[in-house]
Amino acid sequence: MSHVMGIIGFGGMGSYHFSQIRERLGGVVTVKGVFDVREERQQFAVENGLVAYGNRVSLLSDPEIDLVLVATPNNYHKEISIDALRHGKNVICEKPVALNSGELLEILAAAKECGRLFTVHQNRRWDRDYRIISEIVKSGLIGKPYMVESRVQGSKRVLQEWRGRAENGGGMIYDWGIHLLDQIMWLDRSPVKEVFCDAFSIFTKEVDDNFKAIIKFESGLNAMLQVDTNCFINQPRWHLLCEDGTAVIEDWSCNGRVVRLKDDTELAWDNVIVYTEAGPTRTMAPRPRETTEELPLPSVDSDWADFYRNVTAAIDGKEELTVKPAEVLRVMRVIDALFRSAKEGRSVTVNI
Repeated sequence: MSHVMGIIGFGGMGSYHFSQIRERLGGVVTVKGVFDVREERQQFAVENGLVAYGNRVSLLSDPEIDLVLVATPNNYHKEISIDALRHGKNVICEKPVALNSGELLEILAAAKECGRLFTVHQNRRWDRDYRIISEIVKSGLIGKPYMVESRVQGSKRVLQEWRGRAENGGGMIYDWGIHLLDQIMWLDRSPVKEVFCDAFSIFTKEVDDNFKAIIKFESGLNAMLQVDTNCFINQPRWHLLCEDGTAVIEDWSCNGRVVRLKDDTELAWDNVIVYTEAGPTRTMAPRPRETTEELPLPSVDSDWADFYRNVTAAIDGKEELTVKPAEVLRVMRVIDALFRSAKEGRSVTVNI
């Protein structure tokens, strides 16, 4: 069954959804039209063969539309999502779904009341780099994980337009941080027990433009999440420490490697001082090469369009929804704790 979509907010993300759906999801989703408060975006929609509705109500009242994408600035997500649900539409909301978990609870109550599907575009669960890390963990390739570092770094400095304004819910914690957090909390489903966040406003004074966060899970996994907008020498996208090895993914192109202990090697460390270029050491003596093996990164399938395939199948009752509202709520509650930690300058104990 093909589903007909309307898009509210036809800026960068809204138009990206449209172009990708048109190119890759024929027969699954068809975008009929959009509404945007800016006349130039309305005109752009018409130039691309779409209906440009005169207002939001007109779009939501169209009986052909059964699925609505909310792709406005973040502070409008709650109001528009609830309105769409009450018009009988299934709703996909861009991330962050809301400005706090309290707003999300209001949306979820409306979805339950109206009996409609509601989900969030946490599309980076389908990123190839993340799928590789997930496969390494799931397969036990290098044993149990205990530390994972996830970074996104760039050097543009300035957050443009509404993303730099506090009123609109701008900043890197909401923008990239929520993606990294969703990935980690889908990787480890155990409760989050403690968080710490150090947020910086270096070039964009109203909101955070760089941050670093530590997430501690009940399972024993610690995650370090970092987003920088003023970094000129990038660190690896992923660095994963497990009991029997280490995995690194350097970049979005998924260059990287896995180094694993050999199963059949028992190493008796000599209790002698080893002299390195850094000086004498016992603890940091180089491990003999014959005790490890280097492996390629696992091969995985990854397709952004699978997000939409899953959503439409869930609407049709054929599949379980992948990005579940309960998971999104957990993520938003941790986001609340991160902001609290950054404001108070201390770790925050939680049970989420």
